[in-house]
Amino acid sequence: MNDHSQNNEPNPEMRSPIRPTNPDAPSTPSTEPEPISQPEQDDLPGAEDNPQGALENLRQKMEHVASDFAAGHLNRAQFNAIYGRYNEQRMIIERLMERNPDTQAWQQVATPGHTSFLMNHFQARVQYFVVYRTDAPVLLTMGGKEQPNIDQLEPILLSLIRMSQRPKSGLARKAMGKGRWLVVAVGDHAVTMAMFALEPSTAQLNHIRDLHADFERANRRALWKDHPVKRLGATFQRALVE
Repeated sequence: MNDHSQNNEPNPEMRSPIRPTNPDAPSTPSTEPEPISQPEQDDLPGAEDNPQGALENLRQKMEHVASDFAAGHLNRAQFNAIYGRYNEQRMIIERLMERNPDTQAWQQVATPGHTSFLMNHFQARVQYFVVYRTDAPVLLTMGGKEQPNIDQLEPILLSLIRMSQRPKSGLARKAMGKGRWLVVAVGDHAVTMAMFALEPSTAQLNHIRDLHADFERANRRALWKDHPVKRLGATFQRALVE
């Protein structure tokens, strides 16, 4: 597993007949996820008055997007799309002014818009999640608009279960092909696996980590028991798909 992980890659040959059925879905306390991305930056005063002001406005927006990406508020797809749009606007205005310094065509190019669409369009979204015990292949809960692909999850789950020195807590992500990314949050007694369409941002990774920690904290007594958990008091992970 790559980023944020110290675990070894699971053996793809490891298999077991783990075929979960959806357990009883307990009610979920209201929880508000942290903001994933920043709102579009306002235009600088006077940016619409002259081409140099418009170019400076775009330059600062590009810096702002780069800072948001570095801070983990944007994923790679969001950054590439938004930064690419600002860069394209900047290059077109520069070329227009080189050809004809008196042209007013730059005003149409500098018109704001589309950034919010790009941010929403390329935001990674959870397709499904599963929560297992870490000491046995026991499904605790699951949810999402898709049925989990257990064939993909089994090797990773079994690798965690069989790990002799598993960390008490950990966070990892792994590219699963076709633009999908798996995020794994491990705790003392359970593991949350969330499948994303598109690469998640660092803020989304941290959100899953925090939800899993709250899940273990709220269900500490039930998770301490040796027998399978029949009903959990709270499933915070449902906030990922609701």
